[in-house]
Amino acid sequence: MEIITTNEALKAACDRLSDAGFVTVDTEFMRDSTFWPVLCLIQLAGPRDEIIIDPLAPEIDLAPFYALMKNRKVVKVFHAARQDIEIFYHEGDAIPDPLFDTQVAAMVCGFGDSVGYETLVRKLTGGSVDKSSRFTDWSRRPLSEKQLQYAMADVTYLRTIYEVLAKRLTQTKRSHWVAEEMAVLQDPETYAMRPENAWKRLKMRFRGRRGLAVLVEVAAWRERQAQERDMPRSRIMKDDALYEIATQLPKSVSDLDALRAVPKGFSNSRSAASLMEAVERGLGMNEEDIPVVEGPEPLPAGIGPLVELLKVLLKQKCEEHDVAQKLVANVSDLELIAAHTEADVPAMKGWRRELFGEDALRLKRGELAIGAKGKRIVLIETGKK
Repeated sequence: MEIITTNEALKAACDRLSDAGFVTVDTEFMRDSTFWPVLCLIQLAGPRDEIIIDPLAPEIDLAPFYALMKNRKVVKVFHAARQDIEIFYHEGDAIPDPLFDTQVAAMVCGFGDSVGYETLVRKLTGGSVDKSSRFTDWSRRPLSEKQLQYAMADVTYLRTIYEVLAKRLTQTKRSHWVAEEMAVLQDPETYAMRPENAWKRLKMRFRGRRGLAVLVEVAAWRERQAQERDMPRSRIMKDDALYEIATQLPKSVSDLDALRAVPKGFSNSRSAASLMEAVERGLGMNEEDIPVVEGPEPLPAGIGPLVELLKVLLKQKCEEHDVAQKLVANVSDLELIAAHTEADVPAMKGWRRELFGEDALRLKRGELAIGAKGKRIVLIETGKK
């Protein structure tokens, strides 16, 4: 294991890895008291290298690492890559390319929904991962040998996992399935944090049009505050307070004192005036600019049995092809497929359509039937066209 704390060593290591066919990657970061993740450690492993980069080392410049992430000659292998890529995108304007996510690949290869790294380590390498250091403080220095060994294990086992899964994908001719999923992870829009879209993160939906306009603006206000002050959203203001403001529509800073969910004394803070400006923007928003929040589409009467048949078909197709159902379709997708001739859902596009979507349409048209043979479900061609 090589621990890198200088720019010279980092450049030399990245130069070596630029000649590798692939490199496995993981990070350790802290986000308890900040909006933006604090990158504390980067782990890399090539076929013959095991490297830990210390991003907190004095005067370290991660440019060679980010250049490696963009090097198209080297496959970058992650397990559950989204959070790692979010950091690289916002700190280094780097989205790994080409990219291979072993969690997605494992779902394609029949290891179940959102399979964990430890499960793949056990099943594909016969090894085990010591989890005891997972929630330690990665920002403190020096790191213990136990922490370093734990961090390194996140990429050393990943080499074997990648090689096994890549081989299976080639054998089953499913490599393009994973490539389609990687396109989402490599899209910069996946990591965009635009304040004007912050209201979409809220779990509750607001029905009143004017209240919704205010909610859009106060959520955007909180997002800007959190980003600029580098604080968690909840420390700026909790979700409940945003909803109460959107419901009560305060007219002045002093009105904030009457709201139960707004922190006591907030009206005297420097942020109170800017919050009220956001409320005023919401109150004055043009009607055509207020988002339309659509609820679940009403299902046609009597469509329930067809949805149940589609669930059976989905389960049968996924078991036959050893693919996680969650990766192909969910219940909402099946309802839309049942209700429409061509539903705009992932299950009707790309490899999912090949696996399931076409047969779903054939089932709807009566060209395919579902029957039982002993303990097994079988698909029956009806001959109807």
